[in-house]
Amino acid sequence: MNAQTQRRSVAGPAGAIECAIDAPTGAARGVAVVCHPHPQHGGTMDNKVVQTLARAFAQLGYTAVRFNFRGVGASQGAWAGGAGEIDDALAVVAALRPPARPLVLAGFSFGGYVASQAAARLGAAGAAPAERLVLVGPAASRFDMAAVPPDTLVIHGEADDVVPLAAVFDWARPQSLPVTVIPGAGHFFHGQLTLLKNLVVEAWRR
Repeated sequence: MNAQTQRRSVAGPAGAIECAIDAPTGAARGVAVVCHPHPQHGGTMDNKVVQTLARAFAQLGYTAVRFNFRGVGASQGAWAGGAGEIDDALAVVAALRPPARPLVLAGFSFGGYVASQAAARLGAAGAAPAERLVLVGPAASRFDMAAVPPDTLVIHGEADDVVPLAAVFDWARPQSLPVTVIPGAGHFFHGQLTLLKNLVVEAWRR
């Protein structure tokens, strides 16, 4: 993402997981783990929406962690239908979350599904829960999204032709979960990335 981005790997259930880490200016308030889009459709940790989320979290004072799911980039293993990718996210959290420090889980598209399920798994295992979730264009029409806390930030494009906005409303409605809609935005938020970043930053400042 920038010259200060640290590349490293952590141990995962299918082998090494490639990570990119951006530190904030000053002491970190916690760690934000960002999950990328579908590995079988070109999704990687270098996706522009994922990088935008990482920039937002670094600006907010978090150590921003992006990683490649198994079989992507230098991460070992092969596509595992979603279940293994949730395990990958939890392995990154376990390896890079400092003890007793806040955790944010975020994801874009398929990564939103993974983040929702990883958050649910943390709670079911009795681990410290995520401080907050940020789900951008979550793949509610394609995967079994978990229920999420009421302060989850959900952002979706009005003109998303990959995950219809109606599917996100159908998932959010039973939870009385607000959805922030960016007018005219498609799935990849072309031309809207600055607005996306600002929405995340302002959500914290509120």
